Amino acid sequence: MKVGCIGLGDIAQKAYLPVLTTLPGVELHLQTRTPATLAAVAGAHRIPAARCHEDLGSLLAEGLDAAFVHAPTAAHAEIVGRLLEAGVPTYVDKPLSYELAESERLVALAEERGITLAVGFNRRLAPSYAQCAEHPRELILLQKNRVGLPEDPRTMVLDDFIHVVDTLRFLAPGPVSNVVVRARIVEGLMHHVVLQLSGDGFTAIGMMNRLNGSTEEILEVSGQDSKRQVLNLSDVVDHKGQPTLRRRGDWVPVARQRGIEQSVLSFLDAVRAGEVLSARDALETHRLCERVLRDASEQAS
Repeated sequence: MKVGCIGLGDIAQKAYLPVLTTLPGVELHLQTRTPATLAAVAGAHRIPAARCHEDLGSLLAEGLDAAFVHAPTAAHAEIVGRLLEAGVPTYVDKPLSYELAESERLVALAEERGITLAVGFNRRLAPSYAQCAEHPRELILLQKNRVGLPEDPRTMVLDDFIHVVDTLRFLAPGPVSNVVVRARIVEGLMHHVVLQLSGDGFTAIGMMNRLNGSTEEILEVSGQDSKRQVLNLSDVVDHKGQPTLRRRGDWVPVARQRGIEQSVLSFLDAVRAGEVLSARDALETHRLCERVLRDASEQAS
């Protein structure tokens, strides 16, 4: 199975390549426009020069069975479009694009061509978060915070807060009937944002503070007089009378803990089986992010 990895930056090196380079039956091809990075990554994983490409056209000429796109977000639309036009099942890091119209175009193109397009919302497959989907969820609280990192609103929401948005959608136990957004934007930079989704019998609140004092991710789901708390996608604390702590196993790889390994395997399994995956649901997360940006902008003005 010929698989392309396009973009060899931090996320590819830390999360995806450790999985892709160990899979039996996968002939991995690398592509980046940066020769030094290409040589270093190929050398680290003992990938022969014949499978290293500086040009996307050269990679496509190999006749790929599947591709993973980890290039910067600004390049997603062009790269994913070319892959889909070439009939290559494609997995792309979130988001599809910074612009909703581009994301909609890519999803429509994949559907017209009958080609798999998958978006990397790995938290849905992270074991600790998947277990929360089995817990009563009358109230859902998720915060993903950072230190000293106010940012352009579109970049912050589409590159980072989108994880919070998608996780709330994933965990919501029913249809969302009400959306509330609050944000603080100062001199064009977003300091924090809060999203509240509610429906029949539940409320889900997600927040991101970029001036938080520490980097953290904390999820809590509660209902029926019990609560499950997940700290940094790792430790799980169940509260029912007395708290019970379950720590991540010492030998559990980070890629498995964060749902990356499961995302890679499920995507490749679908490709092998001839199953066409749709990004239609992922597009709904992008649309909700656009709603967050619109409401935040109106508040700032």
